[in-house]
Amino acid sequence: MARRHGGVANRADLLRAGLADHDVRAEVDRGVWHRAGCHTLCIEGAAPQGEGLLWRALWESGPRAVLDGPTSLIAAGLLHWEEPLVHVCVPRNATVRDIPGVRCHVVRDIGPTIPFGLRRTRPEVALIRAAEWARSDRAASTLIAMTVQQRLVPPAAVLDRWSQTRRSSRRRLLDSVIRDVCDGAHSINELDVAQACRARGIPEPTRQQVRRTSTGTVYLDLFWEGFGVHAEVQGAHHLWGLNGVDDAVRGNALAVGARGLVSLQIPVLGWRLHPEVFLDQIADALRAGGWAA
Repeated sequence: MARRHGGVANRADLLRAGLADHDVRAEVDRGVWHRAGCHTLCIEGAAPQGEGLLWRALWESGPRAVLDGPTSLIAAGLLHWEEPLVHVCVPRNATVRDIPGVRCHVVRDIGPTIPFGLRRTRPEVALIRAAEWARSDRAASTLIAMTVQQRLVPPAAVLDRWSQTRRSSRRRLLDSVIRDVCDGAHSINELDVAQACRARGIPEPTRQQVRRTSTGTVYLDLFWEGFGVHAEVQGAHHLWGLNGVDDAVRGNALAVGARGLVSLQIPVLGWRLHPEVFLDQIADALRAGGWAA
């Protein structure tokens, strides 16, 4: 039973399996098993670990609780994301218990769920809530990008669920990021960057340019003829989470001032979060190429 639940067992399941209260109590008194709440017993180890923490959160939160937000995504297979708390949600009329390491969210409508195994909200529901509950705009953007990139949810399902979301504390950001990640036709392009340059008083790119390389023809998104500066707008599909944003900022900083053609990278999600950083780097590169600001 414990092997099926990450090393923990539900007290009620043990009693249904034929054990009596005194049997359970005897194992706890001997130090073989350990209590981890009103309903949870650690059969393997002294405290729940890994998946055992998720089962404990469900059992201790009540029969109507489901994993939600980032925890639901992790249960669905999300990789390379660490979450310090286990997130569950319950309906409004449920009893909310204070459980160490668990954050319980009371919601009006839990939404579509996966009721078998680790009970949890469907990935498209969990993703929108995870982005809402994230500690920062960057974390929210990263979760959206990683979940779609890892194919835990179809982009169309995310767009559909987002269209049904009436309240959002991050509506402007999430609307942009979700469309960037799930619908490239609505993402930013070189015209958006050119308009932002004009608003900042930075020279607009003179034209796109076609270049021949050893691997074939290359089309440069943004090219400032006369200053030797080129910038490429990278769609969200180029990145693993937001790791590429940091790489682009570092790479651009190294490229500014280098001899020859300076090539800058502008990741779409990085532009959404910090456009001023990339505008500053474009301006620095142009100054290095002879622009007198």
